[in-house]
Amino acid sequence: MSRDEQKTMTRKRILDAAGRGFRKGGFGGVGIDGLAKQAGVTSGAFYVHFSSKEAAFKESVVAGIDELHDAVVALRAAHGDQWVGRFVDFYLGPKRTCDLAESCALQSLVPEVGRASDHVKEAVQGSLDALAHAVADGLPGGGVADRLARAWALLSILPGGVSLARALGDQATADAVAAAVKKAALDVALSLSKE
Repeated sequence: MSRDEQKTMTRKRILDAAGRGFRKGGFGGVGIDGLAKQAGVTSGAFYVHFSSKEAAFKESVVAGIDELHDAVVALRAAHGDQWVGRFVDFYLGPKRTCDLAESCALQSLVPEVGRASDHVKEAVQGSLDALAHAVADGLPGGGVADRLARAWALLSILPGGVSLARALGDQATADAVAAAVKKAALDVALSLSKE
């Protein structure tokens, strides 16, 4: 393996570990030493790849949103008109109940962006726009603006529902929240604007 390949693999390992660490503990809940340890590298090696914790956070959020974008595109290709239902079921099922370190960036990392610097927000904006357009392109009927509005609504409803369900100690109530959110998400995604 070449030195460049090793460097690329190490950077990816650090980025993956940072994404898990930020999902689990939030931006303030993990430091450089903890991120480096999770990646199996020294703090010095971390700084070879990322200039700061904020730089790793920014790339972790963008990578997480880009991963969701790719999943939406794959679901659309694999399931045609049925993709929205599959997406909602997956989001409110396995992504609601998995370990927080493996959760969706939209649910666990994007809320942290609200506290981040403007350059982090700008970087994340591009990935969020691409994600919303990928969702909108797969929604039925309506014009471009209507589909995009429904896509933004869907992408807001799902992580909010997951966050609320995760906050509940009673599993029956969490399941009821997920069921209500599923209905609302499908209603929003699949209904045409009345305008």
